[in-house]
Amino acid sequence: MSSQSGSRFARRLLNRKFRGTAGEFLVEGVQAVREAVTSGAARRVLATADAAASYPDLVAGGFEELVLGQVRELTDTVTPPGIFAICPTPNWSLDDVFTAGARLVVICAQIRDPGNLGTVIRCADAFGADGVVCTTGSVDVTNPKAVRASTGSLFHLPVVAGAGLTQTVSRARAAGFAVLAADGTGEELLAPAVGAGDKVAWIFGNEAWGLPEAGRALADRVVRIPMWGRAESLNLATAAAVCLYATASGQRGQ
Repeated sequence: MSSQSGSRFARRLLNRKFRGTAGEFLVEGVQAVREAVTSGAARRVLATADAAASYPDLVAGGFEELVLGQVRELTDTVTPPGIFAICPTPNWSLDDVFTAGARLVVICAQIRDPGNLGTVIRCADAFGADGVVCTTGSVDVTNPKAVRASTGSLFHLPVVAGAGLTQTVSRARAAGFAVLAADGTGEELLAPAVGAGDKVAWIFGNEAWGLPEAGRALADRVVRIPMWGRAESLNLATAAAVCLYATASGQRGQ
């Protein structure tokens, strides 16, 4: 069927204010749409005729057809796959993250770059984290670039938006978590002893200014990643991947 109205609505979802009003967000890309459809989160699927023919499993429940010009209005990728989903905005809480069985949690303290945030969510998913908490001042979790960078991981684990850092750390401690902060000036090198029964919450700060002193003071330990080459620093998402891998490995006895 024609999707003139669907295309217009999807285009409006590129605006954060409208996403907040509508309670929905736009998902782009084959893998991300697949995860949205598989999880049951996709309320509507929009696709070009070519994309629908290439991915029949993703449009089996019906879709609204897009033409190339409409696709170009919905994305800034050079070679878009031509398939999108519209999903309800997640409404997770700290209760969903700090469950009785949770052992690894990621706290994003004012991460502003959507690509970084999406990649951190993807890393959290990859290393078995039980949830991600984005503090007040962080980029919108449903920002199209953040959603695209998460590659579907947004549908795999709870991602809380707009929580206070102090509130989150207090909740982590009450649940028995050790709170570690990643910072290039940390006093302790990465690879602190982590056992199978340990619960760890990692705080990752802003890309430009890192974690302010007040945020560092909330952590039990401030940890830095040792580097033996000549690079000045690591990208935030790369640093998060290293820290989460080290912790997840220790928890699994590897």
